Amino acid sequence: MVDIDYLTLGSPSRSLLVGNAHPTPYLNSNTKAILLHFQSHHHVAATNRHHLLLLSFTTTTNAHNITRILAKYPQFSTFNHYLTATHLASQINRRQTITVLALDNTAMSSLLSRHFSLYTLKNVLSLHVLVDYFGSKKLHRISKGTTLTSTMFQATGAAEGTSGYVNITNLKGGKVGFGAEDNDGKLNATYVKSVKEIPYNISIIQISHPLDSAEAEAPTAAPTDLNITEIMMKQGCKAFADLLKATDADETFNQNLDAGLTVFCPTDQVVKDFMPKYKNLTAAKKKSLLLYHGLPVYMNMQMLKTNTGIMNTLATDGANKFDFTVDKNDEVVMLDTTVVTAKITGIVKDEEPLIVYKISKVLLPKEMFKPVESANAPDADAPVDSEPADDQTLDDNNGVQRLGSKRLVMVVLSLCIRMVFM
Repeated sequence: MVDIDYLTLGSPSRSLLVGNAHPTPYLNSNTKAILLHFQSHHHVAATNRHHLLLLSFTTTTNAHNITRILAKYPQFSTFNHYLTATHLASQINRRQTITVLALDNTAMSSLLSRHFSLYTLKNVLSLHVLVDYFGSKKLHRISKGTTLTSTMFQATGAAEGTSGYVNITNLKGGKVGFGAEDNDGKLNATYVKSVKEIPYNISIIQISHPLDSAEAEAPTAAPTDLNITEIMMKQGCKAFADLLKATDADETFNQNLDAGLTVFCPTDQVVKDFMPKYKNLTAAKKKSLLLYHGLPVYMNMQMLKTNTGIMNTLATDGANKFDFTVDKNDEVVMLDTTVVTAKITGIVKDEEPLIVYKISKVLLPKEMFKPVESANAPDADAPVDSEPADDQTLDDNNGVQRLGSKRLVMVVLSLCIRMVFM
């Protein structure tokens, strides 16, 4: 028998685990790698021989991580912190082509001394993110010596006219000047140095001063506070919201909201049909089941479709992995727990950092319910007949359920075929 010990898919937002796994560092952003660690108990157990197969293929998504890049440069620690605090970091990471005009700690101190609210500060910093690639060579060789380029502030729609554009101009002595379009033609910042360049993907350039912009610096009201359970109640998920409140699971959801949260909400009729089984669970298992319906990261529909694989959930804890697989069938996104497969049927709310989906079934974790045998598995639309397992933890190797050799062969063949046709 051959086992898959672990499989990890690169992603800036999560570590994807299968089998007897330990979290591994995120893989290089421009490569999505699949690492299969095989061990044959029948043939090589005595010698403890391991065979390593590394299959990698390029991808156009998640090609950089601004937080990790800047973490290597302590002089930009304040700038890096506020990219995360304003959720700009995640937006930068989703862009395939981007230029960041980075401010060192001294320049950030001068900006913070103006006591902008966090929401105004987000507008100001988004003016420092250009939605085009400008490496050092391109900056010093601008056609006709000057150009206007759009920014993430312009992309928000909050900028009036072209006030979200930045003027880049080659100056005498090899200098390069930067200024917001609504700054009366003043170039109040200059190029200092290139910090990091991944050609045509991301360029991080240090500039001398923050860009001045009356439009970006205008007072910005805080967005309406998001109340997860209230949102659900108004959109056909009242029964699930009531369960969250009854178990205090809603507190865990709310605690993860600022950092990003994805919720999969079974509709009212689905929850009603599941209640006889739910009532038989212990209090601890009820809460784990509900937390299993949340991801500690914002994943919109496009991200789910392009980042299929195994997802950790709010219920993930040590040996009790509580993960499930996201898959796609044409344009339909499926959630497969090995016990049940649910479809995403709609979106209740999408306002970053929160997104709430409607799903067709209650997600049943294999840690609590008996997986359906593959030979007798119902299709995704059939009712689930699994009963709660006797124990919340798994039997083998600290909660690991092993994959059979036939399933392994299918996995490897599938991966090889995908590589051939990419």
